[in-house]
Amino acid sequence: MHCSSEKIIWNDSLNLPGNNYMLFRTEKGLQKSPYRTQTVVVREFKPADKAEVQRIFSEGLMEMVPDTAFKGLRHHPERTICFLYSNTSVHAFSLAVICSVITMCWWVIALLPALCLCGRYFYSRRVIHGYLERAISRDMGDMEGFYMKSSDSRLWVAVLEGKVVGVVAAVSQLKSGGAVELQRMSVDRRFRWCGVGVALGRKVLEFAVSHKYSTVVLGTTAYAHAAHQLYKRLGFQCVGITNGYVTPGARLSLVERIFYRVRHYHYSMDVQNISSAE
Repeated sequence: MHCSSEKIIWNDSLNLPGNNYMLFRTEKGLQKSPYRTQTVVVREFKPADKAEVQRIFSEGLMEMVPDTAFKGLRHHPERTICFLYSNTSVHAFSLAVICSVITMCWWVIALLPALCLCGRYFYSRRVIHGYLERAISRDMGDMEGFYMKSSDSRLWVAVLEGKVVGVVAAVSQLKSGGAVELQRMSVDRRFRWCGVGVALGRKVLEFAVSHKYSTVVLGTTAYAHAAHQLYKRLGFQCVGITNGYVTPGARLSLVERIFYRVRHYHYSMDVQNISSAE
């Protein structure tokens, strides 16, 4: 699916950020799109959507593995240092030196950076897969019961060309003083750059306004620039970063702490001043 030439038709009943145009990817890079030919429909979740929603959520989550493993090194270079100086790694390095002396193969030492990257990939995949299993065993395994039974939470799907192509949830945070949290946003990779993420985000903002919440918050460990662009375009501001965030589902073993480390970005948006258009 290629969506470099479609404008999404929004429901502009609310004066929400991001209404003027959408960005789309072309051979010349990101461009502004003034046209409107296809419509992204955002509706409430139905039980029949469960399989597609789980697929989109699972695939989107597992896509984060290489970003976390490799792009994350730019944000956490100390992990490489810790790898080189940790007790476990010192023993491994010593063993590599001994083996290289015995076998006269100094390329064994040269493999250490590759071993570091492999370790980051392995533990990133293990932690993220553990987080996925945890989510499927909880809310993403019973979406109807978790999100649709209370007026304080909701789950929506985005439909394009008759297909479910994205998902997002809103959950009230009673301890945060009138805040609602945007959760579980994921878009089918075949339909990205079609305005699906913006449409889903706007639905959460509309929910917050109509239910009189004062703030919408979200948290992400994504290193992908596009994800942060989306949140900022919707009107969110990054209000904090937690280094060494403990991902739910992590086992917290010594080796895992050496190889797996992420930043958790906290975004917030004040929706009190957003009102319905005249």
